[in-house]
Amino acid sequence: MTRDPKLPKPPLPLPPAARRLAASPSLSDKLRRHSPWLLLLIWFALSFSLFLSAAPPAASPLLRRPPAFLHHKPRALAEETTSAPPPAVRIYVYDLPRRFNRDWLAADPRCARHLFAAEVALHEALLGHYSAVRPEDADLFFVPVYVSCNFSTPNGFPSLSHARGLLADAVDLVRREAPYWNRSAGADHVFVASHDFGACFHPMEDVAIADGIPDFLKRSILLQTFGVQGPHVCQEAEHVVIPPHVPPEVALEILELEKTRRDIFAFFRGKMEVHPKNISGRFYSKKVRTELLQRYGRNSKFYLKRKRYDNYRSEMARSLFCLCPLGWAPWSPRLVESVLLGCIPVIIADNIRLPFPSVLRWSDISLQVAEKDVASLEKVLDHVVATNLTVIQKNLWDPVKRKALVFNRRLEEGDATWQVLRELEVLLDRSQSSYVGSWRR
Repeated sequence: MTRDPKLPKPPLPLPPAARRLAASPSLSDKLRRHSPWLLLLIWFALSFSLFLSAAPPAASPLLRRPPAFLHHKPRALAEETTSAPPPAVRIYVYDLPRRFNRDWLAADPRCARHLFAAEVALHEALLGHYSAVRPEDADLFFVPVYVSCNFSTPNGFPSLSHARGLLADAVDLVRREAPYWNRSAGADHVFVASHDFGACFHPMEDVAIADGIPDFLKRSILLQTFGVQGPHVCQEAEHVVIPPHVPPEVALEILELEKTRRDIFAFFRGKMEVHPKNISGRFYSKKVRTELLQRYGRNSKFYLKRKRYDNYRSEMARSLFCLCPLGWAPWSPRLVESVLLGCIPVIIADNIRLPFPSVLRWSDISLQVAEKDVASLEKVLDHVVATNLTVIQKNLWDPVKRKALVFNRRLEEGDATWQVLRELEVLLDRSQSSYVGSWRR
C-alpha cells in the first residue's frame, strides 16, 4: 500500500545506544541536578585561562641565559649558613656576553688579582650569593663590565681608554634586551669603578675632571675606590666607597704575623720622584713623596726604597709603620696591605674618604698626617710609640676590621662584599625621592 506523500515520514528506528540514552533521565535533568558543580568547574577553567593570558612575555636572552661565569652551584638565599641574617637587599646579576668580562679575564689572569680587581671579585661573590634571585624580584641590578683588565700599555699598567665605549655598549644592550633600565633610567643599576678617579675613567685628575662621569651613568650607583671629603666631579653620582683589591691570602703569606719582629720603624717602597714631573698641571703626589725622600731618605729609622721588589710584603710585616702617601689619586692598596700585615698605616692624603667607616673606626687602626706636615712626621710617629702604640696594634688584629677589607670570591659574613651590601641597603632605605624611591618595592 502506498503512503500518502503529504503525510510526515515515520521516524527512523533509533540505534540501541540511542534507545538506552532516551530511556535514561534527560540531559536537561542531569544539568539541573549537577549545575552547582558544573558552574564551579567553568569558573575554575576561566580563571586559569585569564592567569595564562596575564603571564609576562618570555624573558630576553640577557635575562634567561643561566650564569656561566663562575660555575658555582646555584644557591637560594635561605641556604646561607652565616650566623647573622644576610643583607636584605636583593641583587640581580646580568649575564652579559663574554666580551664585557670573561674574555678579558681569560686574556690575562692579572685581571683577577691586581689592585683594581674588585670589579672581578664583586662579580663572583654576588653571582654565588644571589644566583637564585629573579629579575622581577630584585631591588638592584649589577652590570658586570671589566674595564681595568686592558694591560696593553708599555709599562704594564691597565689602560682605561676603552672603558667608556665598553660601558656604553653594555648599557645599550641592557636597554634593548631587558625592561628594567628604562623604568628607572638606570637608577637601580650598580657598576664598579675601581680605578684612580672612579667613574671618570682616567688616571690623571685634571683629565678625569674635564671628562667627568659619562651621562648614562650619572643616575646609577657606582662602587668606587675613589672618595674625598667635599664635592668632586668624579663623585657626582650616588656611590659607595670600596677598598682597593688585595688578594685574600695576603694575611696568610707571613706565618705568625702577630709574633713577627718589627725591626723596621717606618717603611715605604714605591714611586718617589727626585724631581717630580709636571704633568697636566700637577706634580706627582703633590710633591709629598719627593719630600719624604728628601727629608728621610738618609734617616736610619726610615726604610724608603724606590725600586720594585716582589717580596715587599715581607718588609711590611717587619715594620711598625707603613707610609701610605697619595700618588696620582689619594688612595693606595698599601692601606689594605698594611692592615692585613699588622703594620700601622700612616695615611698622607688630605680629605681622603675611607671605606666602611661605620665598621672600621679608622682613627683606631691608622694615623692620618696632613700633606703639609710631612716635615713633622718623625715627631708624630715617636709620640705614638711613646703613648698608644700597643693599643693601635691590638686594634689592628681585630678580625672584624681585617675581614671587612677583604673581597672573598665566595661571600662571607663581614667581608668587603658583605659591607658593600650593607651600604647598598642603607642607600635603599634612605632613598625617598623619585631618584630611587619610585621603583623600590
